[in-house]
Amino acid sequence: MDQYSGSTAGGDRHRGGYCHGKSQEDFGKMNRKQLLILLVLVVVVGAAGLVVYQRNQSSWQGGGREGDSRKLLGELPVNDVAAILIQRGTNQLDLVRIDNRWRVKQRDDYPANFSEISSFLLKAADLKAAQTEEIGPSQLGRYQLLPPGPETNTAVRVELRGQDGKPIKSLLLGKSHMRKAAGRASPMGEMEEDEGWPDGRYVMVGGQVKTVALVSDPLSNLEPKPEQWLNKDFFKVEKIRSIAVTYPAATNSWKASRETESASEWKLAEAKPAEQLDPAKTSGFAYALSSPSFNDVLPADTKPEQVGLNHPTTLTLETFDDFTYSLKIGQRTNDNLPVVLAVTAQIPKERTPGKEEKDEDKARLDKEFKEKQKKLEDKLTQEQGYGKRIYLVSSWTLDALLKERHQLLLEKKEEPAGEEKPAASPTKQAEDLMEPAVEPK
Repeated sequence: MDQYSGSTAGGDRHRGGYCHGKSQEDFGKMNRKQLLILLVLVVVVGAAGLVVYQRNQSSWQGGGREGDSRKLLGELPVNDVAAILIQRGTNQLDLVRIDNRWRVKQRDDYPANFSEISSFLLKAADLKAAQTEEIGPSQLGRYQLLPPGPETNTAVRVELRGQDGKPIKSLLLGKSHMRKAAGRASPMGEMEEDEGWPDGRYVMVGGQVKTVALVSDPLSNLEPKPEQWLNKDFFKVEKIRSIAVTYPAATNSWKASRETESASEWKLAEAKPAEQLDPAKTSGFAYALSSPSFNDVLPADTKPEQVGLNHPTTLTLETFDDFTYSLKIGQRTNDNLPVVLAVTAQIPKERTPGKEEKDEDKARLDKEFKEKQKKLEDKLTQEQGYGKRIYLVSSWTLDALLKERHQLLLEKKEEPAGEEKPAASPTKQAEDLMEPAVEPK
């Protein structure tokens, strides 16, 4: 028995060794096959990458010669630039520095976006040509570098001026250079050419009409659109306690408030027995106008009746810091609402000590009070500065608050009507009317 068992075990080992050797051989074949596939994929991907690279290179070269490392505008003294003129066709934008602050002339000297201006000036100072090409005057239209005017194929002129109003440097911006993606199959099976995206621009420095440079930045924000260059800083409402909307038609007006800063429940003022606010419609009230913006400012001489501000809707927000924001809102134009802002605040001058306040806590609490007081005073000063102009605010910024009273109420669910009982049959009615029989005594 033992001998037989040993023989069987030996046979199993023999078969196991054979199977193991065979799997090793199959595994080796599989690895070689996978390696071959991997090598083919590497070659294909590498070839595709080379084609894309050559296509991009050819799109940049296009017959021109490679640019050098010299700066197009030379050593530009950015700190001496006091005005920037941007002109396209008959439209012109003037960004001017007044009292060391940049402003937009076409918006009655409203503050400009300093970040955008400084970013452009630093970019202009370091602008280099990736490629240059010699051309004649007859080829300017091809690159959209004709002098600015009402004609087609004209350039955008950018002029940097000093404090004396004289030009320091000027630049003509022409056609954008488009980088095209690989073609894609259309539903009809044909290859479609993608228009691509701008990755550069043809420019010409000063009056050098013989040389066009291709730079690796599309400079797409350099347009004479005043609204795009405004400083969009605006007021911010924090810690809202109450919201009220007063419409010209009084029946649509309403006011809602909450008891604490952390409360999520809003209560309707002077609510009728059947009136209850819908929590889904008031859930965003706590953060209303926490970070609003505006699209544009109207001319300083705009009259209220021109934009419906002679009969406005008034939105009033009160905060737990005792700030009051009053927004007078005029007639909607497209997707914008004209808004006039007024901000007031009751900032305490002195701190009221606690009943059981310790002497060692007094200095710390006094310091915290002074810091908060200074912060609130600075906030009030800044936000009161926005009360001098009429702003165009996107309607979606205010739509959640500009609801009529009935639109904020919880909708009543109508109870399903009860099922009607079937009418009694004539026989049943007769039985009900019959007197009960008198049993014999």
